[in-house]
Amino acid sequence: MKTITLGKTGITTLQNAFGALPIQRVSQEEGVKIIKKAYEGGMRFFDTARAYSDSEEKLGLALQDYPRESYFLATKTMAKTPEEFFEQLDLSLKLLKTSYIDIYQFHCATQVYQPQDGTGMYEAMLEAKKAGKIKHIGITAHQLQVAIEAIHTGLYETLQYPFSYLSSDQEIALVELAKEHEMGFIAMKGLAGGLINHASVAMAYMSQFDHVLPIWGIQREQELDEWLSFNQETPILDKENRLFIEKEKETLSGDFCRGCGYCMPCPAGIMINQCARMSLMLRRAPSDHWLSETMQAEMKKIENCLHCQQCVRKCPYHLNTPQLLEKNYEDYQEILSGRRKV
Repeated sequence: MKTITLGKTGITTLQNAFGALPIQRVSQEEGVKIIKKAYEGGMRFFDTARAYSDSEEKLGLALQDYPRESYFLATKTMAKTPEEFFEQLDLSLKLLKTSYIDIYQFHCATQVYQPQDGTGMYEAMLEAKKAGKIKHIGITAHQLQVAIEAIHTGLYETLQYPFSYLSSDQEIALVELAKEHEMGFIAMKGLAGGLINHASVAMAYMSQFDHVLPIWGIQREQELDEWLSFNQETPILDKENRLFIEKEKETLSGDFCRGCGYCMPCPAGIMINQCARMSLMLRRAPSDHWLSETMQAEMKKIENCLHCQQCVRKCPYHLNTPQLLEKNYEDYQEILSGRRKV
């Protein structure tokens, strides 16, 4: 497994990093166990966020037994005021059981904060850095133009953005732009929100970029075991894998929901981040859960869509979400009635 250096930060770590969003879905005992196993297996970069419920707490409990200088912590804030910024930062430090955070990121940015823009947010980052509470300033985004602007400002040391073998040419160009500006690139959603179900191919694709650090969302030990196995033998992007990716792109061409959840909450109570991509999940990540009575009830809520367009306005990918919901519901009903096979 090769190492990745995140731009001018100087942070160098194994290419496989730990994405801690899913860890909030398991018990504290299980979460701590998985994180410890990740560390013992060689993972040294852990990414979380204040918005990920108890994810920070689990990381703090798991990593407190290891030398602080032996691993890197990245977390995020969705604060909108300097006061809220410092409240969240101090809470993150407390939960992570650390005196400093290696990379502190503005989370899911829709605005690129800059000095003297009237918000005081970038100044808060600088103050926190001067105080030694953070070492590097980062930003995460789901909107391409926001990400491009962040790179061109030269104010941020890292950019976190969705990136996988399903990414567009524009998104690949974004990765190269970050490299040109010596900006660290942290790739989230390397499995496209669960739509990519071949970890080895996903890893092979990432391995061709010598400045991209993928953070893999890990919830189960068996998932972790697969990523750790790549530390010993990294898959390569050979002809077979390239052909596989080409077929995948043909299958998933067009608009599809990535399941990011930034359209939520829905005023009609629809679980948009699952319901708007149900057809793909049934085919690419089969599970009895998708056809359970619980999920049938969730899908039925689509009938109550208000067409308020809130989800459309909030979607980072500019999808026509009500239309996607309708199409997925029609398909789901056909599958349930037995007229179509999964």
